Amino acid sequence: MNTQNFCFVLKQNSHLLREGCFGLEKENVRVNQDGTLALTPHPAVFGDKGKHPYITTDFSESQVEMITPPLPSVGEALGFMETLHDVVTENIGDELLWPQSLPPVLKENQEIPIAHYSGEFKDKEYYRQKLAGTYGKERQLISGIHFNFSFSEKLMDILLKSGVCGNSMEEVRETVYFRVVRNFLKYRWLFIWLYGESPLAEETLNVISLKTGEKQPMKCGVSLSLRTSPLGYRNREEFFIDYSSLEAYNMSIDKLIRENRIDGPHELYLPVRIKFLEKDNGSPSYIEVRIVDLDPFTKSGVCASAIYFSHLLLVYSLLKEEKGSLTEEELQRATRIQDMASCDGRDEKKELKCCSITVQQKATSILEDMERILSEYGVLDNETYHQEMQHNLYLVQNPEKRIGMVLYENINRVGFVPFHLEKARQYREATISGGYRFHGLEDMEMSTQLLLKAAILKGVGFEILDRKENFIRLFDGKKEEYVMQATKTSLDSYVSVLMMENKVVTKKVLERAGISVPGGYEYTSPEAGMADYRMYAGKPVVIKPKSTNFGLGITILKHNYDETDFKGALQIAFEHDNTVLIEKFIPGREFRIFIINDEVVGILHRVPANVTGDGVLNIGQLIDRKNEDPLRGKGYRTPLEKIRKGREEEMFLKQQGMDFNTVPKEREVVYLRENSNISTGGDSIDFTDDIDDSYKAIAVEAAKALNVKITGLDMMIQDIHAPATPDNYAIIEMNFNPAIHIHCYPFKGKNRHLNHKMIRALGF
Repeated sequence: MNTQNFCFVLKQNSHLLREGCFGLEKENVRVNQDGTLALTPHPAVFGDKGKHPYITTDFSESQVEMITPPLPSVGEALGFMETLHDVVTENIGDELLWPQSLPPVLKENQEIPIAHYSGEFKDKEYYRQKLAGTYGKERQLISGIHFNFSFSEKLMDILLKSGVCGNSMEEVRETVYFRVVRNFLKYRWLFIWLYGESPLAEETLNVISLKTGEKQPMKCGVSLSLRTSPLGYRNREEFFIDYSSLEAYNMSIDKLIRENRIDGPHELYLPVRIKFLEKDNGSPSYIEVRIVDLDPFTKSGVCASAIYFSHLLLVYSLLKEEKGSLTEEELQRATRIQDMASCDGRDEKKELKCCSITVQQKATSILEDMERILSEYGVLDNETYHQEMQHNLYLVQNPEKRIGMVLYENINRVGFVPFHLEKARQYREATISGGYRFHGLEDMEMSTQLLLKAAILKGVGFEILDRKENFIRLFDGKKEEYVMQATKTSLDSYVSVLMMENKVVTKKVLERAGISVPGGYEYTSPEAGMADYRMYAGKPVVIKPKSTNFGLGITILKHNYDETDFKGALQIAFEHDNTVLIEKFIPGREFRIFIINDEVVGILHRVPANVTGDGVLNIGQLIDRKNEDPLRGKGYRTPLEKIRKGREEEMFLKQQGMDFNTVPKEREVVYLRENSNISTGGDSIDFTDDIDDSYKAIAVEAAKALNVKITGLDMMIQDIHAPATPDNYAIIEMNFNPAIHIHCYPFKGKNRHLNHKMIRALGF
């Protein structure tokens, strides 16, 4: 390879060096509330562990493995993993996810359950039984993180066209990935020295010595990462793998298999592995970095800085000029330095035998070289990567600030089990209180985020087709479905959606079906509506656009004595449509009834936007304070919406003789709107189990009348306990795109899990 030309091509396309596919795999041991190993089977809610693409087991039935798909950025991979962590936490009952790579309390002679497989996956169980005999179950219970990375296909295409490192894509991939691995193996110790996070084990933990076969305490030197030390996840002997070429690599592995030293490439517990996918015709597909410890200071267990540094180190390994090939002697030397970083990493003044300088000095030298080369190629032009590089330079100058050092101090102060157990409990509470998020996709609507979380639980794959439009594709190998905004699906016909969208048509269809709707008329201009004012004067009315959603443009005039207010309400409605309805106001309370496939799956009473006085703050200030609740946001990305201070709210306050400067009495409830949409700041209260079944039956009949499978039906009911009659209820609206998040996370009441019901309704 012409190194000079290779570097020139990379400089010309430096913006592609940060791009690629990023993935994470993570293991966590499940524990009981007292920190002992949970002996329950892998939760059935996750389905077949052999087929689930995201949630499975590792060695033990008690050891959950979570896997992200390949994603286009580190941030999205981190967000997906945190969401996986939340999904698992939400579905393991009172059990906790142990936040440390090293195992929890193992009672004397405790049987560690090997992961159970059946049918076509039975060989996985046999393989685990063999590992247990060779390495011991305790060692196999050690957990960690694998960071998967592949360079941008665009970059590979450019390298191929330039001809600087091969005449075929297979040659290009071989040149790139083997160069990266050779260099990464030399510098891997630096990652461990900066980000090792398993300095101490539970005091009773013993592991089988790979040399003698005897049990020994899991301790070595002034350790920083026992997981990556000789006592951790290693092969029983040190193998030499030849990374000089793909052919040499395959030959060295084949030799180990022929000599019965390993069963196959999967038994190579190397710090970094080259992975191969069928689509790449035998050439390398991506790199798997296997030296990342769980981070007990992060809920998901994945330290963002560690992953960003891994990526920077991989890119540096591509750009760093090589001096000869990686010989067996050099590989052994690199392993000894890794052992030093793992077992003596807390001693930054320790000297490297190869160089007669301290570890800190050597680390500083490498990081400064990294900064120089990565800056030269423009990799650090990105602010996130620049900050992460500065963070690493800070850590090398202040080694006591490394996470592993801080962790060591905390464990010494509190104790191994109490410290990690408290963290596990904190993270469980954080998940329960904020579990509505799909981390990394917070810009999407809440209902879509929840649908994607349900897809993860069921092992359904997904692709985001249009992020701004919340348009996704769901698939599982047998079928696929396209969904927009969580509830626009193939289950409903186009004409059914158009009927729901048009409130005039909805009323006429329901009337023909014998279902009660409000009386009223439609108008095509404000002047026509004003001409009929006297007909409505003094009567409570609702003025609303013909085709709108989320309560937009709707005004309720309970005390319709002011012609100016009537005119203002018409103007607001006509801002949203060219046809407006003026209807009789129906007394009672409004309920949102959600229907999926002719079944009522959730009912909410939506309380209009309101504030409660304290005798000190005015209404405007009370709104601001209530809007500080983290559950309230804008754009349907949180369970509740912020209360607005617009014309509609101002008009409704005026009807009550108030404005935003009015100071309510202590405990006085002030309503800002008559209509109760969550989208305008209302509060949602679950009533699914409290309403007479006759109203549910009417709701289902209404859905059938419009031939719709998914709808959010709004019904006014005077007495929820009295059976329905033609005069004590009315359907005021049917929505073709109802939000599911308000039923999943109501202000008060049960989570009705409509996201899971939607996944089932779609046939997954």
